[in-house]
Amino acid sequence: MSATALEAALADIDTVFNGFASPAETGCERCFLPAETAYLRMPYTRVPADPVRRFVFKVPDHFEDHAAVMRRLLPQTAHAMADGSMEGIGRGRHGLSRVDWRAWPAEQAVAVEAFVLTWWDDTLGTPEPPYPVHDVFETCAMILGDMTPLLDRFRTGPVVAALRSWLAAHAPARLRARGEFGLAVRAELLALPYGDRWAHPYWTSPSATN
Repeated sequence: MSATALEAALADIDTVFNGFASPAETGCERCFLPAETAYLRMPYTRVPADPVRRFVFKVPDHFEDHAAVMRRLLPQTAHAMADGSMEGIGRGRHGLSRVDWRAWPAEQAVAVEAFVLTWWDDTLGTPEPPYPVHDVFETCAMILGDMTPLLDRFRTGPVVAALRSWLAAHAPARLRARGEFGLAVRAELLALPYGDRWAHPYWTSPSATN
């Protein structure tokens, strides 16, 4: 994915979400200073980076209108995600994963999805991306609510090792919680060297392993 494609996706975000605000926003008085929350009520005003990060990773009940807050912050948030200055990627649940952005007007939903997929493509195509590939994968999957479009766009290359590491570390517990015990074991096997993986007893006695 060329930088031009990511720039175009960011330009769409800037255009579509320009001037948004949460006019009646009071915010959580324990977590945010009044001056910080005031930025959310003011369109066309740049929010300092630290409040942006804290707003983006807070749970919805910290706001009067969480969806409006996410729309208000989207231009700055998207640019920070793209350039690597958004602290918290890979360490917290992104606010966009907590709103039903697919139910927003079509122009807005299309811009969000296009940015997420283009950011993922750009990460895969960049030799040294700002964030580890597995952190971007997890964030994109959270926002989209689906891993399939990300895997469909996956290319062979050095990032395969990063994805294998992420799956081995994070997938087993999630799969077991959904009752997918066989898939959980297979995800764990991804952490083993190739020969050890296929020599594992799972393949000859899966019921015992499960």
